[in-house]
Amino acid sequence: MTTIHIQAVNKVFAGPGGDVIALKDINLEIASGEFICLLGPSGCGKSTLLNAIAGFSHPSSGQILVDSARVTAPGPDRGMVFQEYALFPWMTIEANIAFGLEIAGRSATAIAERVEMLLKMLGLYEFRARFPKDLSGGMRQRVAIARVLALDSPIMLMDEPFGALDALTRRNLQDELLKIWKVFGTTIVFVTHSIEESIYLADRTIVMTYRPGTVKRDVPIALERPRDPSDPEFNRLKRMLGEMVMEEQQRHHNAELLTSTAD
Repeated sequence: MTTIHIQAVNKVFAGPGGDVIALKDINLEIASGEFICLLGPSGCGKSTLLNAIAGFSHPSSGQILVDSARVTAPGPDRGMVFQEYALFPWMTIEANIAFGLEIAGRSATAIAERVEMLLKMLGLYEFRARFPKDLSGGMRQRVAIARVLALDSPIMLMDEPFGALDALTRRNLQDELLKIWKVFGTTIVFVTHSIEESIYLADRTIVMTYRPGTVKRDVPIALERPRDPSDPEFNRLKRMLGEMVMEEQQRHHNAELLTSTAD
């Protein structure tokens, strides 16, 4: 049962014009098996926080724990899915999914069984001998998700994985992700700009403020699944979250105006 503890996390980047506070006093508890969305405008630190959970960067102060172990580097307990797919173009789809298992030293039989199961689950079996360039964006993202699932990581970190996809493909992959989440019981932390996507997917939506990024509101999404975007409660949440995000977007806009005026 893997729990993520984010305790008083701050992140400061040094820049030519002075320090930039990207994250300020972030405190969150994410329970095993929860589906959490990080929502907010560009510049609010969503991806910065996700990278810190992944171990790709370190907080300037504070700490992130997975159970009782402090996160200091990437690890097999945390799989990452990027918007850009991050597949090996010279490998077949099957080889891409198997790669992490081979590095982990799994037996050939175990690898073959795991990869075949994931290929079938994600509708990729007939494409197993093809290369990433032969697939659509949605199919490539399925491969990226399968590669993380192959290692059976208890935590999946997703940085706007469906942001570049068309609306229909995006909805299909959202539904597939929810099925995968239910089957595997994975803890998911999902970065998105889409208010509707956060309501459709999440147990909780964490709304973040524009720089410095802090937790503006932790909003439980208590709707039963499958969720209907035309439901009145869905739309009430959409309006409420929209107002909060627009407040931060306006702060962003005002900050840019002040900067341009100063220049």
